[in-house]
Amino acid sequence: MALSLYASPLERSWYYLHRVLCGGVFIFLVAPTLVIIPLSFNSEPFFTFPMPGLSLRWYEELFLTDRWVGSFYNSIFVAVMVTLLSTVLGTLAALGLSRPKFPWRTAVMSLLISPMVVPVVITAVGIYFFYADARLLNTFTGLILAHTTLATPFVVITVTATLIGFDHSLTRAAASLGAPPVTSFFKITLPLVLPGMISGALFAFITSFDEVVVALFITSANQRTLPKAMFSGINQEISPTITAAATVLTLFAIVMLTTVELLRRRSERLRGSRKAAAVV
Repeated sequence: MALSLYASPLERSWYYLHRVLCGGVFIFLVAPTLVIIPLSFNSEPFFTFPMPGLSLRWYEELFLTDRWVGSFYNSIFVAVMVTLLSTVLGTLAALGLSRPKFPWRTAVMSLLISPMVVPVVITAVGIYFFYADARLLNTFTGLILAHTTLATPFVVITVTATLIGFDHSLTRAAASLGAPPVTSFFKITLPLVLPGMISGALFAFITSFDEVVVALFITSANQRTLPKAMFSGINQEISPTITAAATVLTLFAIVMLTTVELLRRRSERLRGSRKAAAVV
């Protein structure tokens, strides 16, 4: 909502009040997370305010201890594999759903995004019993497939949003000129959906990297991820290393979401430039 140059005093008052209220809600939601950041530099082995001194010892333990380093590597490995799988599956699903004559589009879309709606605990219990029969418990394969189930809906939604208004006559024109389907996809469709694919891939990576509930149900100590290590640390011992890990996860999520927003704005600019060129 932009403030008009000729706005009345009442409109100006409401404009600034609206901004203050939004800022207050934002601070209320973000403040508990931001408190973790200074605590991660505490020199004492317990949580206290004010802090008696500053130290990087907890970051050293996070990045130099075998327990935490192994968990970090496991999270990276699983998240990368989940990103690749969910990006491919989600993009193919979105391309299929974008077809004008796709049957049962609403039902299929509801089924694909159901992991976002169903509580994670219910999903984790169902995956646990299914994997128990399939002998996928306590394996990286099972964890990757489970996280792919949770991450794919984000790719489907972002790519589907990118395909809104997609002109299918472009692919038909390419086919009429003799281009095979693979060439048409890489030359026409892929450049148009690439911003949505990248955004969905980033969301998929964050979803897998931060997930802990499913990991608690289906993994053992050998597949310990960083969020699972943090959860176990809270239950077994209260170590400030958890605050350092939480700070790293928070900053990582901020960077990822900022990248997604920049990609969204770039996609809007490209879409606007294409429309302007079409008008000319």
